[in-house]
Amino acid sequence: MNTTKTAILLAGMTGLFLAAGFLIGGQQGMFIALGLAVVMNLFAWWNSDRMVLSMYNAKQVDRQSAPNFYTIVEGLARRAELPMPKVYIIENDQPNAFATGRDPDNAAVAATTGLLRMLSREEIAGVMAHELAHVRNRDTLIMTITATLAGAISMLANFAMFASMFGGNDNRNSPLGAVGAILVAILAPLAAMLVQMAISRTREYQADRIGAQICGNPLWLASALARLEQGSRQIDNPAAERNPATAHMFIVNPLHAHGHDKLFSTHPVTANRIRALQELAARMGLAEAAPVTPRGPWGR
Repeated sequence: MNTTKTAILLAGMTGLFLAAGFLIGGQQGMFIALGLAVVMNLFAWWNSDRMVLSMYNAKQVDRQSAPNFYTIVEGLARRAELPMPKVYIIENDQPNAFATGRDPDNAAVAATTGLLRMLSREEIAGVMAHELAHVRNRDTLIMTITATLAGAISMLANFAMFASMFGGNDNRNSPLGAVGAILVAILAPLAAMLVQMAISRTREYQADRIGAQICGNPLWLASALARLEQGSRQIDNPAAERNPATAHMFIVNPLHAHGHDKLFSTHPVTANRIRALQELAARMGLAEAAPVTPRGPWGR
């Protein structure tokens, strides 16, 4: 099913590239855009995870450089029967995390220093189990591809707007002239809509449920989500604000400073996620526990 969804997504993104090329440069522009689309699709398939990690200046860590955090991920990967993913830390005060990679054999998980500082060991385990659930479900491929291609379409839209403003009357190849370039600039929000459609809210609920099973206690993730929601609302994530097409990859929405959160609203309401986890804990016979006091830092 995920393979089919990925193919549909790539076809949709390719269609946007072709439409943009046609509106900018007519038939010639469409063929140029087709070539770019092929290159971008191949690049996104093989390198989109590296691109996203680079956007956030994520640093890979190991057992020596981050023993506590690495050990948590290692134990969870073993419980989930997954290959050990690469582990990254992002220097950012906002507590958040995401997973990336085209398949479980090429997966990576990343957490911010804010998350490692604010959360307890149990809460960190809940968050990373959620991310490993995305890896096991193979959600990470479509998440990273949509982030890369949506960002590329946004750049193409910006180029089209620049061309319409400074290109003068040299729009003979475009069927609509400067109007065509302006229409291309409108395609950037369409790319955001594709992200929303591709990364459905049900994926987050499913990752919460499977992540709770991996870590063994839904209340750990429920407690973590409450802390993450509060922290993400109070602390900016400048890198995410610069790259809003990647917002859907995080466990909670990292955007708030410039209002992108409404456009890229791919996350369910956190209170509903917490309620679902509490109900799962009740079915598992786990009593509601008092909030766990953070015992970090776990990233060093």
